Amino acid sequence: MANETGLDFSDQIISLENKYQQALKDLYTHLTPIQRVNIARHPNRPTFLDHVFNITDKFVELHGDRAGYDDPAIVTGIGTIDGRRFMFMGHQKGRNTKENIQRNFGMPTPHGYRKALRMMYYADHHGFPIVTFIDTPGAFADLKSEELGQGEAIAHNLRTMFGLKVPIVSIVMGEGGSGGALAIGCANKLLMLENAVFYVASPEACAAILWKTAKASPKAAEKLKITANELCKLQIADGIIPEPLGGAHADSHWTSEQIKKAILESMDELQTMGTEELLRHRMLKFRKIGGFQEGLPVDPERKVNMKRKEEPRPGLISDKVLQGEVNKLKEQIMKAKESSSIDMDQNGLIEKLQREINYEFSEAAKALGIEEKLSKMREEFAKAENGQLTSGQIENLENLKNEFNENLASAPNYGRLKYKLSLLKEITEAKIFAENYKKTLPLKAKVNEKFKEVLEKSTLKQKIENLKEEVEKSGASSIEEFDPELKEKVLEVREEVESEFVNALESSGVHVTSKIGQSSLSVVKAKVDELNAEINQIIQDVIESTPDLKSKIEMLKLEVAKDKNTPSKESKEKIEALQQQIKEGVADVMSSAAVKEKYEQLQAELAELSGGSDGSLIKEPTYA
Repeated sequence: MANETGLDFSDQIISLENKYQQALKDLYTHLTPIQRVNIARHPNRPTFLDHVFNITDKFVELHGDRAGYDDPAIVTGIGTIDGRRFMFMGHQKGRNTKENIQRNFGMPTPHGYRKALRMMYYADHHGFPIVTFIDTPGAFADLKSEELGQGEAIAHNLRTMFGLKVPIVSIVMGEGGSGGALAIGCANKLLMLENAVFYVASPEACAAILWKTAKASPKAAEKLKITANELCKLQIADGIIPEPLGGAHADSHWTSEQIKKAILESMDELQTMGTEELLRHRMLKFRKIGGFQEGLPVDPERKVNMKRKEEPRPGLISDKVLQGEVNKLKEQIMKAKESSSIDMDQNGLIEKLQREINYEFSEAAKALGIEEKLSKMREEFAKAENGQLTSGQIENLENLKNEFNENLASAPNYGRLKYKLSLLKEITEAKIFAENYKKTLPLKAKVNEKFKEVLEKSTLKQKIENLKEEVEKSGASSIEEFDPELKEKVLEVREEVESEFVNALESSGVHVTSKIGQSSLSVVKAKVDELNAEINQIIQDVIESTPDLKSKIEMLKLEVAKDKNTPSKESKEKIEALQQQIKEGVADVMSSAAVKEKYEQLQAELAELSGGSDGSLIKEPTYA
């Protein structure tokens, strides 16, 4: 317009250019992750060869994997920067469709990685530092590449790069996709251009997997943390190389100069390290990725957004797993008992079982049609004034409860419910046992301590030693073989030890409910057995001398034998009547004077020995 009209528009042009630069600056300083992905993929973005020719004084490309193929997607060669030799290798994309087809869109085949591997060995042998440039969507994943060992070629490169004795610097200049990028990216320093991205899966692929649509790629790009700034915060990238406003393609020479400067600074730092230090530096760079320290405070905002741990849904845990957990806990309790130390928490398993049982009750209520009635009842209760239930509502609730209890056995999941209730009972009993046993441990220790003190008393110690000598002289191997005099001495010493032991416990505040000792117990047991035998003999004699009672017993035996498997109702009634008549007859025998006299005599002896026992050691006699 200025040329046509001859007017001066220079001020307006300068103003527009300033506005454009300001708008450009505002845009490129607040780029979203998906916008940076698009800049990294820009078709005019400088390629590997563009940067290499800009930063090197001389560059000689080296071809071939020495196995009959030269992959154009990876370019390798030797070049010098300010007189210093380096081995360069990187992904090469094309400028247009024809070049991209020739370069396979920067996606290497196994031949490309094997070519890079050959150059790594070459650089390691001659001591050339290695500089790699990363710009690939990923390794080429066609059938032929898989047949030729794509995964093996990448894995071989990863392993080899960790053992190279020369410094390695990697620069992500565009997009670094998955293992295809990592195969030449195991470096001491990983630098990224400002608008480059480095990812394990592209935002589109991630969105398709998680949200079932590639349209969610902006959200995926944000969540993946793939930009240079985010990766530096995560300590995956070691530095950011600045780009001009508008991206690297706006001024490729200036970008190349920044890359050159970053390479020389990194190499100056790495070349001061010895071989061992260099290898350790490379190893630690990757070892620290994903590391975290427990106990550090978590940022409150981040903590709020953390996903809560989900409890396993009830009903999905198999009965076998539940039984296994119960058995495992019982084994732990038994092992802990053997070591006299029980310290475990059974509450977690009890809560899990209770959730399972509640779920089974809920399923049973659904199957029996109770849940629907309960929901209606809840709605009625919600409408109740002041939250108070009427007598009619309480009665309806009780009726519903009774209906559920009566029909529960017919629910399809009743077997599972019953099984889980039995498991809960088992674990609850185990918990009570563990708690009770834990309470007794201090008392047990105190009792053992007092018993040792009693045995260390000089008078008792001497008596026990003398008794041992007498037993050895007698040559008897068990107490049954002792002569009456020696047996009496053993019982006397035992009773004295028990008496002293009980007194020591009482003096220390431990109340002993019964002072009956082991020796006294054996005497009582013998007398009880003797009385039981006499009573049984008396009953047998009475039965033999009473034809009526004997015939009833014989009839009972015949009746039981006749309908052993499936007794009829009439047979059951007959058996019960005979049993009642026989018991009445035996009760008459038990009330006889001879039996009563022997029973009272034994009770008196037992009371004298045990300090007031009620004679509960006497067994109920067995009847013929």
